[in-house]
Amino acid sequence: MLVFPAIDLLGGAAVRLEQGRRESAKIYSRAPWEVAAGFAAAGAPRIHVVDLDAAFTRASAARIDNHATLKRIVEAAGIDVETGGGVRSLDDCARLFDLGVKYVILGTAAVKDPAFVASACARWPGGIVVAVDAREGKVAVEGWTEDTQADATDIGLAVARAGAGAVLYTDIGRDGMRSGPNFDATARLAGRLRPCPVIASGGVARLDDLDALIPTGSFAVVVGKALYEGAFSVEEALARARQRSQ
Repeated sequence: MLVFPAIDLLGGAAVRLEQGRRESAKIYSRAPWEVAAGFAAAGAPRIHVVDLDAAFTRASAARIDNHATLKRIVEAAGIDVETGGGVRSLDDCARLFDLGVKYVILGTAAVKDPAFVASACARWPGGIVVAVDAREGKVAVEGWTEDTQADATDIGLAVARAGAGAVLYTDIGRDGMRSGPNFDATARLAGRLRPCPVIASGGVARLDDLDALIPTGSFAVVVGKALYEGAFSVEEALARARQRSQ
């Protein structure tokens, strides 16, 4: 199992949220490209970046454009970067790939515009990661501000059939809370979607959580707040995942 450190961008700064609530944002760095360089130097194979400004204010003329920051992150890291947030069109995808990101993450579109997801998967084979963000098993969209009745497993299966390079599964109730991932739900999804890889996200608080995620069949795990709060280091997480996966 791989470990992907996370950077959430809000107003150009690296922040972390609790359960996706904007008002809970805590700023950790005003130079997220330096954070990215540190993650890369520690041996991370990929960095997970979410543009929260784009996710929260997709249709707003006052939206902050983080593309320059994203480009600096890609250049500073020198490793694979996956990014998403407010991606709603093939042009949005193309702009992100032009910045040098390796993978583009789609979320809301999986529920609201499945034809677009299929088109993106066909245009960039293996380059599209689809986020399935669930609250009590049902998918939430629009930066987690809008609940739906769409079942997380059904959406995962649909995007896997459409050619998604991976499915990023987040239990919203666990995200940023350091209460441990939803191991059972992650295992069920990974089992149903195989061979499409599942990336686990949300709630990792301790190295023991990595141990418990490995049997779920997750391809990788996104880790955020635990790193920023010093629960463990990137090096420790990578070593633990490597050791337990052998």
